[in-house]
Amino acid sequence: MKKPALLVAFMMITVFGFSQENATSKNRALPSVDIKDVKGNPFNTLMIENDGKPIIIDFWASWCKPCVKELTTIADVYADWQEETGVKLYAVSIDDARSSSLVAPLVNGKNWDYIVLLDQNGDFKRAMNVGPIPHTFVLNGKREIIWQHTSFAEGSERDLINIIKKVKNGEEIK
Repeated sequence: MKKPALLVAFMMITVFGFSQENATSKNRALPSVDIKDVKGNPFNTLMIENDGKPIIIDFWASWCKPCVKELTTIADVYADWQEETGVKLYAVSIDDARSSSLVAPLVNGKNWDYIVLLDQNGDFKRAMNVGPIPHTFVLNGKREIIWQHTSFAEGSERDLINIIKKVKNGEEIK
């Protein structure tokens, strides 16, 4: 009885493993989800665009210190990144209805020059399979997700700009 059960388990793991590998080998299209901009206006995620240039989508929250540190660090070099690569950053707050009122004052106080969006219900977060934050995605000019990363450490912004440069130059990201 144990042998057939083990065989079935092994086959399921093998099939799941191969299907996951195939699923991640192609770039994923950005899902369509209705959220809001920082002023409370409706915004569909299909409106995330950058005229064929690279896009960064950064999921964060006002209460997340590494998130605020990451976006503040990027803010210091963002103008240079835009000039060099044309990249556009969309900062998607996952603050819920109770804490989302803190987002606009925080953004204004930090002088972040990003498009800030609110995902109060977590619909976009779920559609993008976001786990721990900060969770950063890089999209190519076709709005396909080609790279993602969670967490933030000093210096990781240099890794991010190197990815953006590769995307701009049409290089493959591994």
